Amino acid sequence: MSSPGRLVKRVLLGRAMRSDRLHETLLPKRVALPVFASDALSSVAYAPDEILLTLGLAGGALAVTNSWKIALAVVAVMVVVILSYRQNVHAYPSGGGDYEVASVNLGPKAGLTVGSALLVDYVLTVAVSVSAGVQNAASAFGFVRGREALIGVLIIVALTAMNLRGVRESGVAFAVPTYLFMVTVIGMALFGFYREVTGTLPAAESAGLELAPEPGYGTIGGIALVFLLLRAFSSGCAALTGVEAISNGVPAFRKPKSRNAATTLLLMGVVSITMLMSMVTLARWTHIQYAEDPATQLLRDGVPVGDTYVQDTVMGQVSKAVFSGFHPGVVLVSIVTGLILVLAANTAFNGFPVLGSILARDGFLPRQLHTRGDRLAYSNGIIILAAAAAGLVVLYDAEVTRLIQLYIVGVFVSFTLSQIGMVRHWNRHLRLEKSAAARARMIRSRAINAVGATMSGTVLLVVLITKFTHGAGYAIAAMAVLFVLMMRIRKHYDRVRDELRVDEGDTKQQLLPSRVHAIVLVSKVHKPTLRALAYARATRPSILEALTVDVDPEETKALQAEWDRRDIPVPLKALDSPYREITRPIVDYVKSIRSGNPRDLVVVYIPEYVLGHWWEQVLHNQSALRLKGRLLFTPGVMVSSVPWQLASAEGFEDRLDGPVVGDVRRGDH
Repeated sequence: MSSPGRLVKRVLLGRAMRSDRLHETLLPKRVALPVFASDALSSVAYAPDEILLTLGLAGGALAVTNSWKIALAVVAVMVVVILSYRQNVHAYPSGGGDYEVASVNLGPKAGLTVGSALLVDYVLTVAVSVSAGVQNAASAFGFVRGREALIGVLIIVALTAMNLRGVRESGVAFAVPTYLFMVTVIGMALFGFYREVTGTLPAAESAGLELAPEPGYGTIGGIALVFLLLRAFSSGCAALTGVEAISNGVPAFRKPKSRNAATTLLLMGVVSITMLMSMVTLARWTHIQYAEDPATQLLRDGVPVGDTYVQDTVMGQVSKAVFSGFHPGVVLVSIVTGLILVLAANTAFNGFPVLGSILARDGFLPRQLHTRGDRLAYSNGIIILAAAAAGLVVLYDAEVTRLIQLYIVGVFVSFTLSQIGMVRHWNRHLRLEKSAAARARMIRSRAINAVGATMSGTVLLVVLITKFTHGAGYAIAAMAVLFVLMMRIRKHYDRVRDELRVDEGDTKQQLLPSRVHAIVLVSKVHKPTLRALAYARATRPSILEALTVDVDPEETKALQAEWDRRDIPVPLKALDSPYREITRPIVDYVKSIRSGNPRDLVVVYIPEYVLGHWWEQVLHNQSALRLKGRLLFTPGVMVSSVPWQLASAEGFEDRLDGPVVGDVRRGDH
């Protein structure tokens, strides 16, 4: 008989899947592209905005003359990074991605640095993507304005539910919107190019405004200008986020895994570059004026437009210009852009749980993250990611401009260390390889990775210099905290392993106790007590006694009289407790038994009620819980709970969605 909770779970997540059906969740390339590449593809919706926002600090002229140059520099980095990662997926197809590359070739601490950076970056991916999607939706749907954070959290909840159903099901559901976005944006770009060639492309809605520089940027030049251009470049490099997701997700591909992953990576790069350059070009042709503070920077006839002016995103303004006179086209672009930005978070929902599982396997995160859920997804990792991202969306009120400053750092830390690791990987293999053809291929791959490491390291340095005080410092602090936390978790697991390890020839742990002293705790003579006594007697201990605590002399006398009347063949001992304590007298008595002979084993049997409703637990078993908590820390003492199922517990096991207590098979211990 199913409980309402189990029924709701099955409706939302579907039926549980057997472990041997894992192969059924593997993805073909057509599904893997939207699953793993939606983050990189969606960056076309906010990377141009960030380039123009930064350049716009110095006025509109700088944005017009330099935006396309910044975009080309970003594309150059993207090409090198994609070529580098194609080497990664062939060399390390196990799914560890950058973490595995850095750990194997640079050492565990380098790998842990990459792991902490990627975990932080995945959380930011969800927060930034969802926030950007909500803001794009607000340009077409006015009711969204003012409710961005709430809607963002609701979207994260919906994405969580979809991903808990499994990678394949979420991928199939997200494939259509992703492909629709690609077709729509590329179609808009082609139509915009056609209108430009034919001289019919109108100016953007902001083209008639003047973009004034921010205070302090009016006469910028020299080093300050270079610094601003570098900052714009670092903001535009948000377009590279998500490239690493495919290398982390190689195991999710169908065979041949490495080849399919490399092909998907190439497709993602071609489409991303095409859309990014198209958007920057159209923004330039339509003379978009885009400001960080539009109320004061944008001027109409020399007067600031004020707070009543609503600045649409670059994508929104381009669509209105290209599809002028055809409003359905504008609405379509707004809808698919909002969808792809929301679905871009799905890349992180696939990457974060897998990376968390690998780190948990290596002992750096709680073991529960390595456990698959009912639908063979890493459910615990999905839930943790959703909670952290939702917290950021609420904290930053879903403002992309503020969140984006925390972004990018993590991914370029992983890019840089991964590519350095790949150079060392090829160096190691070149020392052993004798075949001339294989050596030539390795040398070519090493050169690609060396260039990738150099460019990634340069971008990382630029990002740190230009964005540290604007928010990147918080991301670095989060990575440092996570790094230390994971190191401490690993030390804990190592310490527990060392304490539990049985050394060869160690017979001490196999010695039998000299005597077993059994104690049955008694509060009343009732069915649970009699069951506990019967169970204790069946184990045939050396000594068996019943124990009660005298907190009320009248009740104790009545208990002893009832004990004698029933002629129970176990002696009953009453412990004095002048301060009406229960736990301390029992613990002291147990310790006194142990002090006489350390090889004696004391087993304490505690009768307990088993109840079917959570609120009933508050009314029972509190003394037993406190007592068990104390006795568990006493060496040489075993605690045995003897359950008695009350009527409310009948059939409760059929209503459970999972085990009541920790299950060793699930890794709770």
